[in-house]
Amino acid sequence: MNRDDELKAIGSVVDRLAERFPEVSRSSIEEAVREEHESLNGGRIRDFVPILVEHAARARFSG
Repeated sequence: MNRDDELKAIGSVVDRLAERFPEVSRSSIEEAVREEHESLNGGRIRDFVPILVEHAARARFSG
């Protein structure tokens, strides 16, 4: 996965989470996704980063 594809996938993560958690502000979702994405910046294999980001961010809002 190249950087552009990864960023596009991360944008889709925000959209899916915003739909799933309408009670959470989009800015809060974007912040959570950004933080989770940044936490995985050191990895060399990027193919699963969007999935890992989505799972971690979803866990924040599922409570």
